[in-house]
Amino acid sequence: MHVYKNNSKQGCFACFLHRVIVNITHSAPGAPSKTIRFLNVAFDSSGDSLLAGDHQGNIYVFDLKGNRFNLVQRTMQACTALAFNLRRKTEFLVALADYSIKCFDTETKELVSWMRGHDSSVSSISVNGSGRYAITTSTDTAQLWDLDTFQRKRKLNVRHSVGIQKVFFLPLSNTILSCFRDNSVFAWEFDTLHCKYQLPTAVEGSTFLYKSFAVTRDGRIFVAGGKSNHLHLWCLESKQLIKIIQMPTKVRAVRHLEFLPDSFDGGSNQVLGVLSQDNIMRFINIETCKLLFAIGSHEEGISTAAISPNGRYIASVMENGSVNLYSVQALTQEANKPPPPQFKVVEDWPKCKSEANKLTMKVTSGRSERPWKSKGNKIQTRLLKVQANTSLENKENELPGGLNKKRLQALLKGYGEYPAKYRMFVWRSLLQLPENHLAFSSLIDKGTHSAFVNIQNEYPIKSRKLLRVLQRTLSALAHWSAIFGETPYIPLLAFPFVKLFQNNQLICFEVVATVVVNFCQHWFEYFPNPPVNVLSMMENILAHHDKELLQHFIKYNVTSQVYAWPLLETLFSEVLTREEWLKVFDNIFSNHPSYFLMIVVAYIVCSRAPLLHCNQRQDFEYFFHHRNNLDINVVIKEAYHFMEATPPDIHPQRVLDDFVPLTKGQYPVFNKYPKFIVDYQTQEWERIRQDEIEYLRERQLMHELEAKAQERKAEDEAWYRKQELLREAEEQRRKMLLEEEKKLAEQRQRLAAVKRELKVKELQFLDASRRRFLKYQQDQRQMELKRLDDEIARKASIREQETAATVQDVEVRQMELESQRQLFEQHLIKDQESSTQEMKEDIDASRRKADLEDHVVQRLVETDREEKQKAQMVAEENLAKAEQKCIEVDWRLQALHKLRHDDQDREKRYEEIAKLLHDNRVKEAELLKAMREAEEKKWEEVIQKKAQLEEEQKAAAAAHEHRKQFLEDKMNGALDLAEKLQREDGFFERLRDLKAGRTGRGVEFQQVPKSGNVCLNDLSASESSSYMSSVRRQELACQERELMAEVRQLRQKLTAQARIRHPPTHLSSTKWTT
Repeated sequence: MHVYKNNSKQGCFACFLHRVIVNITHSAPGAPSKTIRFLNVAFDSSGDSLLAGDHQGNIYVFDLKGNRFNLVQRTMQACTALAFNLRRKTEFLVALADYSIKCFDTETKELVSWMRGHDSSVSSISVNGSGRYAITTSTDTAQLWDLDTFQRKRKLNVRHSVGIQKVFFLPLSNTILSCFRDNSVFAWEFDTLHCKYQLPTAVEGSTFLYKSFAVTRDGRIFVAGGKSNHLHLWCLESKQLIKIIQMPTKVRAVRHLEFLPDSFDGGSNQVLGVLSQDNIMRFINIETCKLLFAIGSHEEGISTAAISPNGRYIASVMENGSVNLYSVQALTQEANKPPPPQFKVVEDWPKCKSEANKLTMKVTSGRSERPWKSKGNKIQTRLLKVQANTSLENKENELPGGLNKKRLQALLKGYGEYPAKYRMFVWRSLLQLPENHLAFSSLIDKGTHSAFVNIQNEYPIKSRKLLRVLQRTLSALAHWSAIFGETPYIPLLAFPFVKLFQNNQLICFEVVATVVVNFCQHWFEYFPNPPVNVLSMMENILAHHDKELLQHFIKYNVTSQVYAWPLLETLFSEVLTREEWLKVFDNIFSNHPSYFLMIVVAYIVCSRAPLLHCNQRQDFEYFFHHRNNLDINVVIKEAYHFMEATPPDIHPQRVLDDFVPLTKGQYPVFNKYPKFIVDYQTQEWERIRQDEIEYLRERQLMHELEAKAQERKAEDEAWYRKQELLREAEEQRRKMLLEEEKKLAEQRQRLAAVKRELKVKELQFLDASRRRFLKYQQDQRQMELKRLDDEIARKASIREQETAATVQDVEVRQMELESQRQLFEQHLIKDQESSTQEMKEDIDASRRKADLEDHVVQRLVETDREEKQKAQMVAEENLAKAEQKCIEVDWRLQALHKLRHDDQDREKRYEEIAKLLHDNRVKEAELLKAMREAEEKKWEEVIQKKAQLEEEQKAAAAAHEHRKQFLEDKMNGALDLAEKLQREDGFFERLRDLKAGRTGRGVEFQQVPKSGNVCLNDLSASESSSYMSSVRRQELACQERELMAEVRQLRQKLTAQARIRHPPTHLSSTKWTT
């Protein structure tokens, strides 16, 4: 039992180590049998603390490292959602049953803020990567909150008929994803809240609706599921459905989806947890479509679950109200033992866009699917400890992920490069990246650095995504250390890694930072000039290994800033192809930082032939800024040669420090540069920027004043011109007015004549229209009557057809029922015949057993009768009886073992038959409900009969044991009597020898039945044994008569004494009953 320590007095918690790491059960104070149910759980951003809320409103924090828990708040009402990954680590959000959201502090246990605005229960809370904003979702609305001011920024409203399923932030991006009940999915820009795109319809004709959703940590893959056993995988970059995975038939609906994080997958999570309607959470690989492991069972079902951000733990709220905590490492180790069943991809979207339903296939596997259970219901933990005699060097060579640096170097020297499939994993292990998500998020939240706002002007990259990642990475570097905002070559240095890790910005930033800290040592000491000290070291190395080439450079005034610095500041990205560059950095990351300088010198030395032919400075500059025809494998080998052949006094290893990884939690301070120069340059840039802003402001003001003066002058001229035009227009209007008055008088006269004519025409037209309208109404009524007659005739014919079809359907249904009844009767007859046959076999077996037992009892009665008749030969007959009884007991033991073996075989057959019958019943239940009910009743009778049969078998076994004990007691008594008679007479030495000989022969005789097969219904073995014992007894009787003639008188005396001391035993005639 594992108990968390608590500082409060609220109830008690018991944690049991049973198939899980920890099982947390909350019992009410004063009533241990009453359980307070947990409703929701949530991990913090580190994954080491767990937040849990129950239906009474109690919120607890469990410290998984410190092995203790604490009551942090009592809200007095049930919680509907939790969030524990805010920017301030001690604060958390809880959604309550009164539709409000509250923020509490786990240390002070005080209310930080109270947010209202929802009109229904809040189902989910999503917090973005910075922890400064949150989205709360209910069925009718989603609201965006600022967690610094706890004010609502925006609100998403939808029609009540549509409804919202979930709204959440995409990881590592400024995108919000909203999922609605009509299967529509929209992506919104976080800054402007403009719609970026909408995912298309999944499959035409698809009936199931999305209910649960999950996104990978890199925000590229989106998974949706609902009331079906299908999972839809979307690529958010291409906005296309890329895969449909069909779960087993046991899965009818998906309730919850969540990806399992992995530190080495670069955010492209491969393992997906699927919680279905049977309360079992199955974890599958979305690439290989294999079932890895499962948690929960039908007896101990899971209600909801949460996975820690570090991928170490899985917390599940069970149906009984407790909380189970699983170890992902233990689950994956257990899952790797047997080969897991496969899931099959039922649709590949690009290939079968229009034939989705034709490619649907059922998932089949070689073994039945069972939830994961540990062996023996115990968790075995094994700690790997470093041996005491391990050397310091081996410890330094150990890398994260179980890798060893020495072995990697040996592999690299053998093959020249790492496998492309595992290169990123090996690099992250060699560089020992800390993956400080929170520190990186704080750098990203500072926004774009002023030095890189217009980076697209200096580096016009076609890919907007690549340009955005480069801008963010450079901005994070500049916010980390001010020197990187002033360094002109930092974009050239970072661009190869940005292009390589553009899908994981955290890894990209940490790789560039690790390269700068370790492989760019002493570069910034002479800022803003190139690193003269590093270039001097390289010049010394070149002078030692190729003095002629160095003299050639000096002759044409080519310094190390021309032939070495371009290779350093671009990290060979200008002179090598992608494959060559990756191969070079496989070797650089696997060796001491001085190897970087050696490989630069090796590149120069291996290019000596073309360089010796150059005699212009422009040729040298062109050579070191463009790709050349050079074997990179030769360069790598030459660099290793320089590492070994360079004297220690000029070797860079003497100056450069060993590799030091970035610290975990927070990044180290980088101040290895002339701070006053950088600060002065920063101040100058700021002063110039302010002067430029002031100049632009004044120039804008001057332009505005000039524009206003010109505008005023133009307005004055326009006013004078307008006044002149107005006077001319006024005179012209007077003349026109006189002319118009004359024309108006004439028009009035003509208009009166036209009005009279129009009035007459209007009266004529009205009369014609009235007659036409009356005719139209008459025609319309006739057509309506005709249409009603046709409709009545059509409905009558349709009713007759439906009646005929219904009669046919009823007849077909009666035929189907009759055939089903006959089939059901046949099955019942077959089951009755099989049961009758089994009963007959059991009766025959019991009869054979009874016959054997009667035969044994009869033999005992006959033996007792012979003993009474031959009372004068007690000692001799007792010896023969002892031998015979030993043989019989041995045979009975063998027969009993055979009976037990047959009983076990029969039980196994019964179990197999019961299993087959159960499978058949399950299949038939899907077709006929009536047959299932009949079969269930039949199986109840079978179970009762089987229980009765087991009781009878136990009673029979007890009877056999009782009879066996009875026979052994009788034989032991007979043997003891014979031994005592022999010990009393010293003249029976020959008789003892004879007995010893008989005992040896009896042992040989007893071994005969063991070598053969004893059958229950075959009595040949017992008959042959009795026949051989009778023959042997006759021979012994002859020998005994000869001996008895000599000592008859003495024997009579001893026999009389023996009878007085030990009266003879008699077998009981009653039968043993149970």
